[in-house]
Amino acid sequence: MTSFNLSFVPEICFGAGRLPDIVPQVEARAGRGATVMLVADPALKALGITDLAQDLLAKAGVESHVYDGFTGEPGVQDIDKASELARKHGARAVIGLGGGSALDTAKLVACCAVSGLSASAYALCATPLPANRLPIIAVPTTAGTGSEVTRVSVYADANKVKVWAWGEELKPDVAILDPELTVAVPPAVTAGTGLDALVHAIEAATNKQANPGNDLYCLKAISLIAGSLERAITHPDDIAARGAMLLASCYGGIGIDNCGTALAHNISHAVANLAAIPHGRATGLAMLATIGWVAEGNRAGFARVAAAMGASDPVSGYGRLVRGSGIAVAPGLTGVTPEALASHMAAPANAPMRKSTLRYPKDDDLLSLAESFLALA
Repeated sequence: MTSFNLSFVPEICFGAGRLPDIVPQVEARAGRGATVMLVADPALKALGITDLAQDLLAKAGVESHVYDGFTGEPGVQDIDKASELARKHGARAVIGLGGGSALDTAKLVACCAVSGLSASAYALCATPLPANRLPIIAVPTTAGTGSEVTRVSVYADANKVKVWAWGEELKPDVAILDPELTVAVPPAVTAGTGLDALVHAIEAATNKQANPGNDLYCLKAISLIAGSLERAITHPDDIAARGAMLLASCYGGIGIDNCGTALAHNISHAVANLAAIPHGRATGLAMLATIGWVAEGNRAGFARVAAAMGASDPVSGYGRLVRGSGIAVAPGLTGVTPEALASHMAAPANAPMRKSTLRYPKDDDLLSLAESFLALA
């Protein structure tokens, strides 16, 4: 019998049309008439989703202030600006509305607004997070990162190097999963974020920390994605498919919150320091390039992954999902050399993901794996 611990899961509200739940959730955690900070993906303004959220709050007597000034993955400056606004207006809760960037920003804003420190202070856990952070309500509008249920925030430091903060204080109090909010996500983004969620589940189910309790979430996430990813891409208005992907992303988030990631994320974090490439696409391609190599170190675990995908083997099963998503498989990273990528894969900041890979990649392996990634076609 395997011994294991599972971390707590935030309250999860799932279903079409659940966005209005932000109102009672704010009232329960911050009180009636509270002022809140709304950290929103900038793309949601044009879709009317940001205004809808603010209108719902205003009708309940909740004053909201929006920060949506970031582009791509958040940086220290974004988190600090939003935190300053939260302090200025006396926000008593933070709502994250959007993809992983908005959610990761909101989670750190809830801490920085209280502590008064810059987000840079929390990079790589250099400073303890404040125990009295503001309540966090996470509303994902993409199905990928699972940030709505994790205790990590990924962001860029002042030198635009990807770092992360980690701690129980960053885990949201509640996640509101409304698939109606994801229907406007473009096919390429649906594919990239969906593959990110898939890799989360696969890595959490097969790395050194994997355990049977966590596998309940991971294998279910893999099954949901295998059955719904292509449908969500080709029929974006299919609420059932969108809902399945949103649940899978959430379950994958629970998976990595308990057991972490592995080699594919090592590569995607490394390549992000060398070229502009969406995280989900980079992670999905990194798994495509390395799954055969990694699976040799955990055949039993990857057999379970294959079964969850409805495939005879993990390599062909995963490859079918990636290529079926329509995502561009060739990385197309002009100027990035295998040597440079391998060097970043070996960097101390990426060591945890390397060490958690059951088949540990030695220095020589890193170079050959980097070559495999860059040679994808």
